[in-house]
Amino acid sequence: MSKRDYYDVLGVSRSASDNELKKAFKKLAMKYHPDRNPDDKQAAEKFKEAAEAYEVLSDQEKKAAYDQFGHSGVSGAGQAGFQDFDFGDIFGDLFGDVFGGRTQSRTRRGNDLQFKLDLNLKEAIFGIKRQITIPKQVGCNNCNGSGAKPGSSPSVCSQCNGSGQIRMQQGFFSVQQTCSTCRGQGSIIKDVCVSCGGSGIVNKEKTLSISIPPGVDQGDKVRLSGEGNDVRGGTSGDLYVIVNILPNKLFERDGRDLYCEAPIKFETAVLGGSIKIPTLESYISLKIPASTQTGKIFRVQGKGATSVHDSRRGDLLCRVVVETPENLSSAQIDVFKELSNQTNDKNYPISKSFASAADDFVKS
Repeated sequence: MSKRDYYDVLGVSRSASDNELKKAFKKLAMKYHPDRNPDDKQAAEKFKEAAEAYEVLSDQEKKAAYDQFGHSGVSGAGQAGFQDFDFGDIFGDLFGDVFGGRTQSRTRRGNDLQFKLDLNLKEAIFGIKRQITIPKQVGCNNCNGSGAKPGSSPSVCSQCNGSGQIRMQQGFFSVQQTCSTCRGQGSIIKDVCVSCGGSGIVNKEKTLSISIPPGVDQGDKVRLSGEGNDVRGGTSGDLYVIVNILPNKLFERDGRDLYCEAPIKFETAVLGGSIKIPTLESYISLKIPASTQTGKIFRVQGKGATSVHDSRRGDLLCRVVVETPENLSSAQIDVFKELSNQTNDKNYPISKSFASAADDFVKS
């Protein structure tokens, strides 16, 4: 059967760059790699075909010969040529995706942990020290984390000679995998510790003191290195404390700025005056000019939140809402009736503008 065009095999144009060739081959290798398609001869052939195409097109001399003479110009490529071609870079990337990581380290690492920490608005903005208790996996005290019965020791795994890894040759490249006999430990435990069942790890609660920096916001994470789960023969994972800011009855936060809504009396809105509004530290007086309408926003500089990046304070933005008086006496109602008789459209320009726009809309 005649060979397919190498450019068609990789699905690239003849002007494809080296990076485009590499990406195309990596995509195909990920899909058809033998370890992902065991006992699938068709996938194995497609993988071999893609590797052969990449070997030729990634070599400038072979590519030039192929572009000029086709397959006859590079006869023998993909056979003995595989043994001499350096796939180190492309397969270094490929192994990271296929086998879950680049060249696997002999040092195992415990799992990371997460803990949701509820904070109120002031705690998040000003920072706080807090104690938390977390369930985690720690090294067994009875066997000092070895997993072996006290007085005994693990023996070296004969399958991997203590490395925890085995190397398998597959054609023109080799694959390093975790030893299935010792599960990457490099040792075998014959007499297991009764306290941990040979795992070297037990479940335990641990209390930690943590410092939350000023300015944290919703979803921010604080990492405590080495406070995750322990693992036998390896290093501990990390603990990630995730900030959850509880709702506040007065304020909403947007980055460094704080927003609140304050009612003002009808007479204050008409005549002007001042109101007290809360800040993170105390009350301040806010001056209200005459004829203030609902929705007017007043900005108070430097009374907002901070950021974890620096201590600069944002602003406090207060939106006022004119409150209609209730439970009026007869005398008070008479006052408002008299006021109503004394006002006209000139005193209510917003209402007049709305009425005009409404008329234009209905008549159009």
